[in-house]
Amino acid sequence: MNRLKDLGNYILDHIDDEDEILTELDRETNLKVLGARMISGHLQGQVLTMLSKMIGPVSILELGTFTGYSAICLAKGLQKGGKLITIEIDDELELLAQNYFKKAGLQDKIEQRIGSALDIIPQLNNKFDLVFMDADKREYVNYYNLLIDKLESGAYIIADNTLWNGKVLDTPKNEDYQTKGILEFNALVKNDKRVEKVILPLRDGMTVIRVK
Repeated sequence: MNRLKDLGNYILDHIDDEDEILTELDRETNLKVLGARMISGHLQGQVLTMLSKMIGPVSILELGTFTGYSAICLAKGLQKGGKLITIEIDDELELLAQNYFKKAGLQDKIEQRIGSALDIIPQLNNKFDLVFMDADKREYVNYYNLLIDKLESGAYIIADNTLWNGKVLDTPKNEDYQTKGILEFNALVKNDKRVEKVILPLRDGMTVIRVK
């Protein structure tokens, strides 16, 4: 276990330093927000930034803003004039995220929507180049089905938490709807011939999906 921790520290020591704004956001989230462990953090944030810069999106959709860490990371890869729309159901987190979007100088690139993603997605007419899915795990299948027709060839979905703390290896309990949601989503994506997919064993699992 210590060796794994040492390897984790080695990785963090050999990638780009964390943006000072993101370090501040991480600290404030851990001090003030229940469930702070849900924040993306340095390593995953760097991966999201790198993937976004590789894709070079004009339009990004994020499901699950939380306190805004991942939105800031993803927005760094937007093309000039690009826009990221981020949806969060918890209105108590809106001002905290908004404050850090301003600190990062991204307030004109990030548009916040408060409410259920299931209600908001059908209202969006955008064709997205990149979607980051990190909201209610019970609804991953529904998010996917609502979004897939909004994505053209070459667009990407990045779905977080797809290994769900290893629970995907076990038979879920009857009332464990989160695990059931992840299992159903993983099976759906695996069998969807319209997309290419790979699961990265990063943190809690991250599936990268490309529309053919």
